[in-house]
Amino acid sequence: MRTEQLEYIAAVTRLGSLRRAADELRLSQPALSETVRNLERELGVDLLERKRTGATMSAAGQELMPRIAEVLEAVDRLRVAAGEQHRISRMVRVGTVNAATVPLLIPVLRDFRATHPVTQVEVVGAQQTEIHRALAEGGFDLGLVNHLDGDDVPVGFETTELLRGRPVVCVRPDSPLAGRPEVTADELLSVPLIAMRTGYVMHRFVHRLLAGRAPAFSYSTDGAEMGKLMVAEGLGATVLPDFSVVGDPLERAGTLVCRPLAGDSTRVLLMLQRRRADSVPQAARDLHAAFVRRAAELGGTAGPPPRP
Repeated sequence: MRTEQLEYIAAVTRLGSLRRAADELRLSQPALSETVRNLERELGVDLLERKRTGATMSAAGQELMPRIAEVLEAVDRLRVAAGEQHRISRMVRVGTVNAATVPLLIPVLRDFRATHPVTQVEVVGAQQTEIHRALAEGGFDLGLVNHLDGDDVPVGFETTELLRGRPVVCVRPDSPLAGRPEVTADELLSVPLIAMRTGYVMHRFVHRLLAGRAPAFSYSTDGAEMGKLMVAEGLGATVLPDFSVVGDPLERAGTLVCRPLAGDSTRVLLMLQRRRADSVPQAARDLHAAFVRRAAELGGTAGPPPRP
């Protein structure tokens, strides 16, 4: 059980409907409804009466509201008593699609550790939909996600663009594709393809790029990091944002190279997101600022991929 769940149900009680509570909390109504359902399952009580005309508090929910209010008041008193030290030393949870480990995430964590030695940072790899769900429910403080330029940005989050890059083909230096100044879709089809699983932005991009055509052989995996390792071991080629490859230890060591896609002008954006809230812990604000600073140092782009 999380404090955010109790705050959400208190808002539904005060405002009299899920819709009005979702508007005030700046959440989507389905996200709020799912959070309440999770709380109901945990408590074993139906807190809301759901009808076609909307949802209102059930009799059982009304009976429990004084207890919920007591818990929220106790949490507020604890926060005040703990003071700023609580806000600085708490754990910060970051969800990431694993497309920005280098050169963004690792330097940020290193610098953050130097200024926040007692703050734990938990980095969790997940798909974009899972990150959005955890941000909405309070499970993550920050989320690093990819968007294709032109994608709709979900409401309910504060979104900051960190990096702007382009999709590139990632191969070993001894691959036939490494000798090309750029790689066509037909050439990509001629080698084993290491694709991201359904749910990743790069899976959607590659499916669109190949227009339904299938490579001679393909693998699928979760996240850029495993994809790069599979490429380094000679299993095939993968398509990733350039900011996921340029500066990676494998690329710096000469184990991987990347080449642009011929005739493609798609832009991939790395976004930093957090849930809109009146009160954001200081540690989460500081880590957010560290990401923004590091992205500015990188110029907001990983730069063009190296030429052969």
